Amino acid sequence: MPLYCEVCSRTFDGPDGKRCPWCRRRRTRHVEPDDLCFLTEREYIWSGMLADVLTQENIPFMQKNVYGAGLALKMGPTHERIRFYVFYKQLAEAESIVESLFSASDGVNASAPNGDNAQ
Repeated sequence: MPLYCEVCSRTFDGPDGKRCPWCRRRRTRHVEPDDLCFLTEREYIWSGMLADVLTQENIPFMQKNVYGAGLALKMGPTHERIRFYVFYKQLAEAESIVESLFSASDGVNASAPNGDNAQ
């Protein structure tokens, strides 16, 4: 059964007590169906499209702005990045949607544990 990091909300495979491959913390446990899990991080311009598709597919999600309101206001909304979270029980379906929407246009894997993520 996959593990869940309580710090960064990501899931991964590994033995109990293993460090999270993304944030390197040890606050991990077995994932529960209602855990809110990190799905992807996208630029503002693409976040609206992803939110619309997830809504059409009846997948509940949460969005979180990466930058604070002040910095986003200073930089402009086009530089803002949005993180998406979904319940674990719908994570596989949501990942499939993200893959189909962004695989051809996105060379960066936003959920790679080796530092290639878009954070």
